[in-house]
Amino acid sequence: MANLDYPVTLRYSRDHEWVETTDNSAVVRVGITDFAQEQLGDVVYVDLPDVGDKTTAGESCGEVESTKSVSDLIAPVSGSVTEVNEGLDDAPETVNSSPFQDGWMYLVELSDPEQVDALLDSEQYQELIKSEEA
Repeated sequence: MANLDYPVTLRYSRDHEWVETTDNSAVVRVGITDFAQEQLGDVVYVDLPDVGDKTTAGESCGEVESTKSVSDLIAPVSGSVTEVNEGLDDAPETVNSSPFQDGWMYLVELSDPEQVDALLDSEQYQELIKSEEA
């Protein structure tokens, strides 16, 4: 596993997505973690939700296709999609090269902002990874 630090400014789901609070605290940016992209291998296609779609925490809202497999993109929070990273249409490999910056996937206006607090912090997420690698 690449030894990237998991930013402490993010929250993490047990399904290996990250959530970043934006300047508007009711809207969060969502992506997959370095651990997730490494498990997937080379990402070749990303099927993201559409703007206006509703997401439900714990349910599939898209797919990430790699040279190894197709995996569901599991929503870490519930809300309404306000923006998607259209750059991933032409360069899905950005998810591999920059999972925490340029490889973000979509923005969600939260239906319940407290869901973010229920996600794992960086230290808890790294413990989860260690237990899954063991």
